[in-house]
Amino acid sequence: MNRESPHVFWLFGLSGAGKSTLAGHLSQHLRSAGRSVLALDGDDLRAGLCTGLGFSDDDRTENLRRAAETAKLGLASNLWVVAAFITPLTSHRRLVAGILGANLSFIYVSAPLEICRARDVKGLYAGAKAGTVARLTGVTSGFEPPAHADLVVHTDLENVAASAGHLLDFVRPRSTSAA
Repeated sequence: MNRESPHVFWLFGLSGAGKSTLAGHLSQHLRSAGRSVLALDGDDLRAGLCTGLGFSDDDRTENLRRAAETAKLGLASNLWVVAAFITPLTSHRRLVAGILGANLSFIYVSAPLEICRARDVKGLYAGAKAGTVARLTGVTSGFEPPAHADLVVHTDLENVAASAGHLLDFVRPRSTSAA
């Protein structure tokens, strides 16, 4: 990859695993290296482009299809794309890969459910326990850990700086001048 060959870094995992935090670090790193970056986050897309979609299996699939198509438009505009989406099922990851092809790296941001519950930045796990949040991934809706990912970052075993360091170590060799 070089300036003429942008790439999509798709971070996925449970809510509270650290996807958005790491995506922010990666976006900042790429911009510091002179890259034009499109940052896509699940919460942001659901507040705009994907307004009206719920959390049924069909709606989740459509949400991710729209996200992948948006990332594809970013690639066509010569933008590096950093995407952070739960992407819970293997079929969802296949859909994303089918849209984006070889310009894609899947980064699994791994943290056990009990750690994500303890972090509960958005109050989703508390809401699921209280019955006010339905179909929460990992609790009342399935999450399939990947059989393969291009990188796995274990945010439960290290601090944010160490996790971001592993992510940046993965990105650097894929970018000729982003060191």
